[in-house]
Amino acid sequence: MSCIFTIRIPATSANIGPGFDVVGLSLSLHLTLTVSVPAPAPAPCPSPEAYVPPKITYEGEGAHEVPLDPYKNLTTRVALYVLRCHNVRYFPSGLTLHCDNEIPFGRGLGSSGAAVIAGVLLGDALGNLKLTQERLLDFALMVERHPDNVTAALVGGFVGSYLKELDEEASEAASVPLSEVLPEYPPDAGADWGLSPPVPPRGIGHYVRFGWEGSIKAVAIIPRFELSTAKAREVLPTMYSRKDLVFNLQRLAVLTTALAQSPPDPDLIYEAMKDRVHQPYRRTLIPGLPEVTSRITPATHPGLLGICLSGAGPTILALATSGFEAIAEDARAIFREQGVEIDWKVLEVVGGSVVEEK
Repeated sequence: MSCIFTIRIPATSANIGPGFDVVGLSLSLHLTLTVSVPAPAPAPCPSPEAYVPPKITYEGEGAHEVPLDPYKNLTTRVALYVLRCHNVRYFPSGLTLHCDNEIPFGRGLGSSGAAVIAGVLLGDALGNLKLTQERLLDFALMVERHPDNVTAALVGGFVGSYLKELDEEASEAASVPLSEVLPEYPPDAGADWGLSPPVPPRGIGHYVRFGWEGSIKAVAIIPRFELSTAKAREVLPTMYSRKDLVFNLQRLAVLTTALAQSPPDPDLIYEAMKDRVHQPYRRTLIPGLPEVTSRITPATHPGLLGICLSGAGPTILALATSGFEAIAEDARAIFREQGVEIDWKVLEVVGGSVVEEK
């Protein structure tokens, strides 16, 4: 009888206004993997003739974009990286993996972070490694170099994170180019290609989970176009004024406490979710962003607490306790003025990733 288990990873929103590359929030859209491993387990080094390569199937968001070759797919490449760092060279023979994805690609809702965490957890489960949560995060951060999304996806909730200053040897190990951590497998790649990957140092990332007031929901306003994180980072300056950095630090210090208070204070939170580090520079990439964030306010929309870009965008996240439809439909009207159509969803803040045997 096969061993069947599921891995469920939430969507995430990073930054939440002033917390650029610092805070993340896990949300109620999920990437779910259903994994089947034939039992009894095959020999650790099956002969080429007997070995059955993994089979991947995929449905939901991005189904027509995701490679189904296990040496091209991001999740299985990350899983293989974790396994090979523990001297496990092969996926189990006959492994099948079905992915059901609710997280839109390229919209600022953590789709790549979810795929990375899925891969780390898949490698841990297939190798029976029993890695700690901290060690799982180390592996994720070797692939996804910014901690905000992957940390929130792994541990759940409203999370602040940072990358630890490492000693010289560990810094060098953690700075290995991504092309060496997850090399591009050539067309004729097989199980023996790309062995001996760089093992992550310990303690790369650290985090704390903040409180969250249960009545606060997230309205995700999702424009119907993709924006790559790389492109959204290209428009950011390499240096900032002290005034702008202090502006963000002041608001972040308030926001991390204000979102846990009951009842939440809309005047306090709306101002605390303003940003001068990334949103002003990304408005040229997202038609309608300045208008939505300035015209939808707690004064015009009762129930609204604050509004910001979700991650690198183009999704806009409105935190609110009521009035969800009015917020979303007015945002739709503003985006239509720019010739942009949107979808919207009311999302809950949820827990982190879960692995469950069936």
